[in-house]
Amino acid sequence: MPVALITGCSSGIGRALADTFKGAGFTVLATARKAEDVSALQAAGFKAVQLDVNDGPALGALGEEINQQYGGLDVLINNAGYGAMGPLLDGGVEAMQRQFETNVFSVVGVTRAMFPVLRRSRGLVVNIGSVSGVLVTPFAGAYCASKAAVHALSDALRMELSPFGIRVMEVQPGAIASSFAKNAGHEAEQLLNEQSPWWPLREGIRSRAKASQDKPTPASEFAAGLLKAVQQDNPPRLVRLGNGSRALPLLANLLPKGLLEKGLMKRFGLSARL
Repeated sequence: MPVALITGCSSGIGRALADTFKGAGFTVLATARKAEDVSALQAAGFKAVQLDVNDGPALGALGEEINQQYGGLDVLINNAGYGAMGPLLDGGVEAMQRQFETNVFSVVGVTRAMFPVLRRSRGLVVNIGSVSGVLVTPFAGAYCASKAAVHALSDALRMELSPFGIRVMEVQPGAIASSFAKNAGHEAEQLLNEQSPWWPLREGIRSRAKASQDKPTPASEFAAGLLKAVQQDNPPRLVRLGNGSRALPLLANLLPKGLLEKGLMKRFGLSARL
């Protein structure tokens, strides 16, 4: 029975992936940061692991446990992440550091910890990126930058892990039904205050936080599409799934940069002078 480790399984994409891979006959090790989410995963029949993806010692211990119990790891899905929304200068360096720790640094940390068991199984690493790494929008600069970094890291890892028989797939979801927008909205509200120079544009910030739920693809449909890609004899390097996952990168590549920026500024209320 193949073994899959999936991070960030408390809800949304992560939980849908855990359900779908389990249904396909995988032994699923599903991680979550909060104890109550771990309990819910255990109740659903998963091998649930409480894990902070930036906790090096915990990652090392998990890698050892997987080696002892299963002897290898067939699929690692680096899914844990969140969206930091709001003006870049309001959040500042501290907000950027938090965003990159979870969305970027953990990809390297988790993959490094799982390298020995992935090598034994000649496994597959799946990094969940985003179309936001290709089409950059205002009020999501930290998030877009983190997902652009995931794209670059995936390309580098693919080449560096190839000699060991480990493959790397990057996934760029479009709009997927999940709690992402709710969490992103909460993040944005933490920054919004009357002292911000962008306070008059607060509705545009809120609109960007909700944008991921614009006609979203069901998470179960996304998970089924990803499972199909993973099970191919020669898994693709890049998979785009969900509403907008193909159209938005196409716009980013074809439209003149100035025209694209003008459209995005109008969409999120940045056309007026303050």
